[in-house]
Amino acid sequence: MPHHHDRSWRTAARATLHCLTGCAVGEVLGLVIGTALAWHDVPTMILAITLAFFFGYGFTMVAVLRAGLPLRGAVKVALAADTVSITVMELVDNGVILLVPGAMDAHLASGLFWGTLAFAFAVAFLVTTPVNRALIARGRGHAVAHAHH
Repeated sequence: MPHHHDRSWRTAARATLHCLTGCAVGEVLGLVIGTALAWHDVPTMILAITLAFFFGYGFTMVAVLRAGLPLRGAVKVALAADTVSITVMELVDNGVILLVPGAMDAHLASGLFWGTLAFAFAVAFLVTTPVNRALIARGRGHAVAHAHH
């Protein structure tokens, strides 16, 4: 059974990386926009989280649409596949960002801004991978999307 165990962790890590990619695109875009416009923390975080969900769902939808699923079905698959993963990822990485002193006030050219963001994504990946593994083992989460690849 060790081979199956390794494969399920690999599948969970790939699913988490896929989710992280969509979340990172949206979140970085939101943080860049909010920081560039000198918004306060709350509206910047709301924009970043909203865009993280948008891009996270969007990446999955593109993949399942390419596999031939109609738009309505692709939306359902994306919601089923990604909601828990994106939620956990956003809670963790935004929590890390909020806990790092000065991170929310750091400018885009600052090493603190980008270093904190990279660290937050790494922590979110480590926390979300076991969540995705548990979901996949139960035929949920990214297992729903994988059925359409």
